[in-house]
Amino acid sequence: MILVDEPLWPARGRLWSHLVSDVSYAELHVFAEMLGAPRRGFDRDHYDIPQERFRSALWLGATLLPSRDLAFRLRAAGLRRPKHLV
Repeated sequence: MILVDEPLWPARGRLWSHLVSDVSYAELHVFAEMLGAPRRGFDRDHYDIPQERFRSALWLGATLLPSRDLAFRLRAAGLRRPKHLV
């Protein structure tokens, strides 16, 4: 399942969301491509997507979750890649 949190993370003059899969990175990459997110937006285990693409992610079928729940689901799926392990 593709999951997304609210665009609350400020960077480079914009607000950003995290887009993850609790199934596989392959599922995540396919969804990100459909969304039009560039591969450079992939960061270890998630895509950073700008606020402008947030509604499109929901329209394409991403499930909205609070950031804490999104991180929990990512860890539970064994797909979390913390910075110190990369």
